[in-house]
Parts: sequence; C-alpha cells; structure tokens
Amino acid sequence: MYDRETRFRMEDTMNAARIEYTENGVLNMAARRCEILRISLSGAIIGILTQYKLPQQFYLDIPDARISKIGCLLMKTFANNTIEVRFLRLLSQKELDRIFVFSTHPAHRDKVLDIRSW
Repeated sequence: MYDRETRFRMEDTMNAARIEYTENGVLNMAARRCEILRISLSGAIIGILTQYKLPQQFYLDIPDARISKIGCLLMKTFANNTIEVRFLRLLSQKELDRIFVFSTHPAHRDKVLDIRSW
C-alpha cells in the first residue's frame, strides 16, 4: 500500500513533538519527546533525543500547533537518532500551515496564522 501512494515533498521545519505508544500491551502509555525535522502531508522525519525501542505504530502529538493523535507507522530508522514515519491519514493543508506557523525554522519565520479560517 505505501509503495504505491503518491509522495509529497518534504519541507524543513523545527517543531517540538511527543511520541506516544503503549508499553506492555495496553496497560502502560509511554510518552517521549522528539523534534520534527521535515514534514509533508503524508509523512515526517523525526529526531529523537535518546535511543529507545519504538513500536511499529504509535501516535504523534504536536502540542504547539494543537494537533494530537496523528497515527504513525515507522518506516525506517537511521543511525543519527532520526526516524522516518508515514502518517496513517493525510494531514490537511490547514494543519500543515498551522505546524509551519509554530515552527522555529528560519524558512517559516514570516508565516502567520489566519484566525478567521481556523
């Protein structure tokens, strides 16, 4: 399924995020801090602060942009503490713009949020 879907262009960003997943079945929910380095409508490159074992599926929360529970599938793990994920649903352009507004990346310095459309 993932090899046939369209690829969207990734854009650089710097957003604080949180990875949430269950440990030991459904008994214990774990949360780890991370940083979104690149993002598109269908996936992201995420930098994790320390090495830990991630499950194949987890949730991604972006608290600054008020976007919660984005279902993610782990696609690839890189040696420099970064991972590539695919979202289980496409982000809307409105959500992506909101992420860029709260980004600390210099490329998104002039982005503003239109509160009438939110």
